[in-house]
Amino acid sequence: MSYTPTEWRTVEPFTEKASEQAQAHPERRDLFLCHAWPDREGSAKELNAHLKSNGASVWFSEEDLPLGSLMIREIDKGLRNSRVGIVLVTPALLKSINDEGVAEKELAVLLSTRRVIPVLHGVGFNDLNDVSPMLASHAGLSTAESSLDLVAAKVAAAAAALAD
Repeated sequence: MSYTPTEWRTVEPFTEKASEQAQAHPERRDLFLCHAWPDREGSAKELNAHLKSNGASVWFSEEDLPLGSLMIREIDKGLRNSRVGIVLVTPALLKSINDEGVAEKELAVLLSTRRVIPVLHGVGFNDLNDVSPMLASHAGLSTAESSLDLVAAKVAAAAAALAD
């Protein structure tokens, strides 16, 4: 997998920090996929599939929320047991942040850990900056420059280093 210099500057610090955590907490997932509810059957599901097909372990609500469980509690566990957060930034996510939905709460936790990578899909960094300057301040990847599959491959390749 090859990265542009800008992409590698985005991914490298997470790889190093996550590698340390992988050794200390082997039960954890590589990635927590934060997404808006309307994206769960579309772009979030597609990104999850691409990440997994490239070898990453992913906490994804559509697969990891047991029936009858308390959603917020399970999300809290998922956040706690994931090494890095991927935030799928779409128009629906920007709306969810503005509406202070569940994704906004996940984002607040991820931002406090400084282990978050935004993946922009259908929006630009200026759109994100208008809604969440803190998330926009994190270097990320965009499907405007690469396909969702290629972005997922790059994130998963960085996550593969977690097992080392």
